[in-house]
Formats: sequence, structure tokens, C-alpha cells
Amino acid sequence: MLTHTGEKPFSCSVCKTSFAQSGHLKSHMLTHTGEKPFSCSLCKRLFSIYSNLKRHMLTHTGEKPFSCSVCKTSFAQRGTLKSHMLTHTGEKPFSCSVCKRCFTGRGTLTRHMLIHTGEKPFSCSVCKTSFAHRITLKSHMLTHTGEKPFSCSVCKTCFRERGTLKRHMLTHTGEKLF
Repeated sequence: MLTHTGEKPFSCSVCKTSFAQSGHLKSHMLTHTGEKPFSCSLCKRLFSIYSNLKRHMLTHTGEKPFSCSVCKTSFAQRGTLKSHMLTHTGEKPFSCSVCKRCFTGRGTLTRHMLIHTGEKPFSCSVCKTSFAHRITLKSHMLTHTGEKPFSCSVCKTCFRERGTLKRHMLTHTGEKLF
């Protein structure tokens, strides 16, 4: 079986990510089309990949069975703990072939590579603007819907982005950003 050999013959035509199994590629392609056939039964949030829905369900239970032996931080997934452990070792095993910058995760390196290729694989279904990162597209989509999902717990002002809310919170705490 290809899973054990490390061979990944199924390649995404959009972002060039490779997979050992055709089913994984098929699921991955949904991230580019924007199709989200899996729905959380508790909060109705939608997911393009079933395993992401399963991981999301842990946010409702609060279950975090994987603990760091160094700092005791807990995680819902073994992979997240494994990535976290790199913060203690300082190891960055994934290196950019173009600029030699190093990263702790393969996904971070893949996203970084878009800087060099100029690729923007995530397109807005409304205005057709393209983005290099899914999170940027998600944020952009809020400009079409008018939705502001991040709310200040002090004054109830709403914001489109978590970062904007964080900066706003400084007005309540008096803390200086720099």
C-alpha cells in the first residue's frame, strides 16, 4: 500500500499538494471549490473535509487528551502536540527551496511558497478576486455578507477580523501595542 511507502502519486492541479490516496486528493479538492458538504450538528458550521469536522467537534466537548510533557499545555490532536513540541526544541525541519527560510510545519511551508509562485488559488465566488490564502478569502467574503463575527466583550462593538478586535481591546485595557 502506498501509505507505507511514502509515495504520493496523486497531485492537486491547483496547489500541487500530493497525496498517497486518491480519496484524500478528492477531499482536498473541495478546499479549492469552496464546497462544504459536512455540517456540525451543534453549531451548523460547514466543512469541506470530514476529518476537519471531526476535529471541530472537539471544540464543543473541550476534550484535549494530548498533553505536552514540557509545559503541560493540552491539545485536541496528536499532530498539533507534535507541532507544538517543535517550539521547545527550536527545530524547523521544513525548508524553502527558494529562499532557504525554515518552518516548523509542512503546511506553513506550502503557504509560504505562494509568495514565490505568485499563485492565488482561492477565488471569491462573488467578485472573482483571488487570494493566496484561504483565511484571506474567508475574511474577504465578509465584505460581501456584511457579517461581523467578532464582538467586543466590553462595549459589544463588532468586527470582521479577530486581529481588529484584539487591537480594539487595547482601548479598554490601556495596554500599548509597542
